[in-house]
Amino acid sequence: MSEHSIYDMAYCGKTTDVKNLLSENEKLKTAKDGNGRMLLHWAALGGHDDLVRFLLSLDVPVDPIDDTDMTPLILAASAGQKDANVNVTDNRGATPLHRAASKGNIAIVNLLIEYGRNLNIDSKDADGNSALHLACEENRVDEAKLLVENGASTTLMNKQKKTPLDLASPGLTQQLKEIKENFLNLEIPDEMVAYSTKNDETLQAIRHN
Repeated sequence: MSEHSIYDMAYCGKTTDVKNLLSENEKLKTAKDGNGRMLLHWAALGGHDDLVRFLLSLDVPVDPIDDTDMTPLILAASAGQKDANVNVTDNRGATPLHRAASKGNIAIVNLLIEYGRNLNIDSKDADGNSALHLACEENRVDEAKLLVENGASTTLMNKQKKTPLDLASPGLTQQLKEIKENFLNLEIPDEMVAYSTKNDETLQAIRHN
């Protein structure tokens, strides 16, 4: 990615500059760089929701694949594209949630949880790591807490037989345990279980724990 290219602009969230260049050459909206990535990929990697929404408004493909079989589904989720497969994996088995959690992008983690239809929050990558494993390993405190609050397993083991808590700092481990304990102590009303479409299996498990 060369300096000052339109792909750099997308990654840095320079929406006005991107719009100006696209007004001069509309074909750039679906043009790919040397890695097979479109503007949507770079805007997604940069976490720029406004630019994502703008690009999607131009009817660019939601799930284009780059040279590593990676799609910009994080952006699709942030723009409310509920038909996108948010559990799609790259060549290392990582989902958009894995990447957002490991990079410390709390906004994208939240958007994937909020908009991701059928999101598998405990999906494992090639090393058996869930998004929570990676968040704990990188000490992404806010991301780890958000994942646990939304039902991510703290006991899931990776290929090295490590749970997320095994990879977390002592302070983060304590915080996650407290969240889990508070969650398990909640009294879940029958109507909440009946009508909840989000984390339904988690709620059912809590009620019968």
